[in-house]
Amino acid sequence: MPSHPLVNQLRFARSEFLRCLEPVSEADALIRIDSMNCLSWTIGHMANQEHRYWVETAQGKTLIPDLYDRVGYGKPASTPPLEEMWTAWHTITAEADKYLDSVTPEILEGHFQYEGKNYPESIGTMLQRNIYHYWMHTGEARTIREILGHTDLPEYVGNMSNAAYRRESE
Repeated sequence: MPSHPLVNQLRFARSEFLRCLEPVSEADALIRIDSMNCLSWTIGHMANQEHRYWVETAQGKTLIPDLYDRVGYGKPASTPPLEEMWTAWHTITAEADKYLDSVTPEILEGHFQYEGKNYPESIGTMLQRNIYHYWMHTGEARTIREILGHTDLPEYVGNMSNAAYRRESE
């Protein structure tokens, strides 16, 4: 069964995030510019959102218990090791895909539950939030790289052949 179009959009957003950040060195990934978080933190932060949504909440699994405390929303700034954050991101997104490959329009209209109550946003809205979050941090990461003096940065937004529009029913 093909993936839902929103899942394909998430995968495209992820691929653009990777394309923007994969050539970054450990030294550059740890630099904080003014109040902006460093690039390694951003990678861990995106892994954390996917972990919370698609691994912990959707599947009831915890892969990296301390990730939220290190790079979660509202937590103190940190400069986690780049390799560790990439490992977390790849591990978590692979596990998240197990759930995301199963979503249907009906599932996306539903809500996760916590302590017997529905989350305020539908699963589909959470998926959209995850996609938009990637785009925000991809743009921010590109800006940080420009400030750091990096040249020959990838075009922002690149080849969309793997994310072309298709009807939901296809």
